[in-house]
Amino acid sequence: MQEIPLNIPEGSRKEVMAYLEPFMLNEMSEYLKPVEEMWQPSDFLPDASRDTFFEEVRDLQESAKELPYDLVAVLIGDTITEEALPTYESWLTMVEDVNKDENSGWMKWVRAWTAEENRHGDLLNKYLYLSGRINMREFEMSMQYLIQDGFDIGTGADPYRNFIYTSFQELATNISHRRVAGIAKKSGDKLLAKMCGVIASDEARHAKAYMSFIAKAFEVDPSEVMIAFEDMMRKKIVMPAHFLRESGEPQGGAFAHFSDAAQRMNVYTAIDYVNILKELIQDWKIDKISGLNEKGEKARDYLMKLPDRLLRLADRIKVPEIEYKFKWIYG
Repeated sequence: MQEIPLNIPEGSRKEVMAYLEPFMLNEMSEYLKPVEEMWQPSDFLPDASRDTFFEEVRDLQESAKELPYDLVAVLIGDTITEEALPTYESWLTMVEDVNKDENSGWMKWVRAWTAEENRHGDLLNKYLYLSGRINMREFEMSMQYLIQDGFDIGTGADPYRNFIYTSFQELATNISHRRVAGIAKKSGDKLLAKMCGVIASDEARHAKAYMSFIAKAFEVDPSEVMIAFEDMMRKKIVMPAHFLRESGEPQGGAFAHFSDAAQRMNVYTAIDYVNILKELIQDWKIDKISGLNEKGEKARDYLMKLPDRLLRLADRIKVPEIEYKFKWIYG
């Protein structure tokens, strides 16, 4: 990595992203593994070429029967979120002020990240199909709707806001998949626990990469990155599946019920949201960043006070105790 340049004008995204490009290429080797060394969905699923295939499927279905209803709903929502990958890839390729040459650091990163993420939906989709508990047509319609509807997460095409969002979101998905793994293990579904565990591990690596991009951007354009961070937190980080719907329902109609189920199961809660914010503030050391202009200082002040404010609000949240009956789940 070259020395930090002193001639990058404040707020010059294009120059900053050009500076970050070699760093991105270097981080790829640290946070993305060679394809041959990575897990694939077939490593976990029953093998149709074996004589024991139907027995393995029966074992999978017996274990899946013991999963709590709300956990199945959360797993479905997580899977649909993972399957909306075409939306996320197209969003990342529309980021402005980055080199979009096919061999650039940014485009290589986007393709490699997409390839890794693609395995998540493939694995969980097949598990749900084999479990026998899922109305796959309803599930598939929700998946098609989510890709068709797209999303509006408040980042625009700004690279700083995009990296801040992905840093937060990858940490959130790590928590969600890790918690599902833990509950699945307690429920006796060791296979699902392993699946969600390896997915959570991927999300943790991806979060570290995006967080490292922002850390480097803070070094050369601290005020603008701080202002972008403040802006994203004022808007609130919305989940990529916030338009989630079931058939015949309005856009976003199923998302609130999915979120309630996640909170009831303690898979992802308002407290987790605050803890992720705290982690980013600590990781990026925003209390120690120097060279901020007046707007940057005001943004930092807002961010430093925000966790306590959000914790007070989180204490007031009341989650419905009654399970919502999803069209996705039989019974």
